[in-house]
Amino acid sequence: EVINRDPQVNGFLRVAFLPDFNVKNGQRLYPAADLSEQISLAGKEASGTGNMKFSMNGALTIGTLDGANVEIREEVGEENFFRFGLTTEEVRAKQSGSRPLEIYNDNHELRLAIDLINSGLFSHGDKSLFQPLTENLLKYDPYMVLADYASYIECQDEVGHAFRDLEHWDRMSILNVARMCKFTSDRSIAEYAERIWKVSPVPVSI
Repeated sequence: EVINRDPQVNGFLRVAFLPDFNVKNGQRLYPAADLSEQISLAGKEASGTGNMKFSMNGALTIGTLDGANVEIREEVGEENFFRFGLTTEEVRAKQSGSRPLEIYNDNHELRLAIDLINSGLFSHGDKSLFQPLTENLLKYDPYMVLADYASYIECQDEVGHAFRDLEHWDRMSILNVARMCKFTSDRSIAEYAERIWKVSPVPVSI
C-alpha cells in the first residue's frame, strides 16, 4: 500500500500479493518473471522446486548458495546466476559470534530501513506491530539477514546493470532454459528408481 501509492516509486515498482497461490496460478506467474529471488540462508536447504520452475521458464536467479540454487548454478553457469551472501561454511563460522546490532550501526542504509519499519509507516502508525520482528533481527538474527544485506544490495546493482543490456540478458535467459534439462521429472524419477527404490523399468505392451 505504501509503495503502490508513492508517486516517486509506483511508476517503476508495484507490489502485488497472490492469495491462495497454487500450481494453476504458478503456470501464469513463472513464464512472466524476469528475476527469481531465492534469498534463503545458505545451509538451510530452503530453496526447492520453485526456483527450478522460474529458471526453466527463463527467469534469471538472484540467490544464495542454498538448496537447489547450488545445482542450478552448476548447470546454467555461474556467469548466468546472480550469487550473493555467505556460504554454508561462512554461516557456520559466524553463527556463534554473530553481532547483528553492529551491522545495523555500521550500515547507514540498513539502519534507515529498519528504523522506517519501526516508525509505523507500514502499519498505519502502530509502532509496536513489527517490533518483535525488528528486535529479533537486531538481537538474534538467526537467519543472518543483516549479515547478507550488503552483499544482496550489491548484487541487485549487478542485476540492474545486466538488465539494461537486453541482448545480454536475453542470452542469459535462453541459456538458463537450455541448460535445465537435469531438472526434468523424467530424470528425477529415473534417479529415484535407481538410487532409492532400487527398481528397474518394466516393458509395457500397448
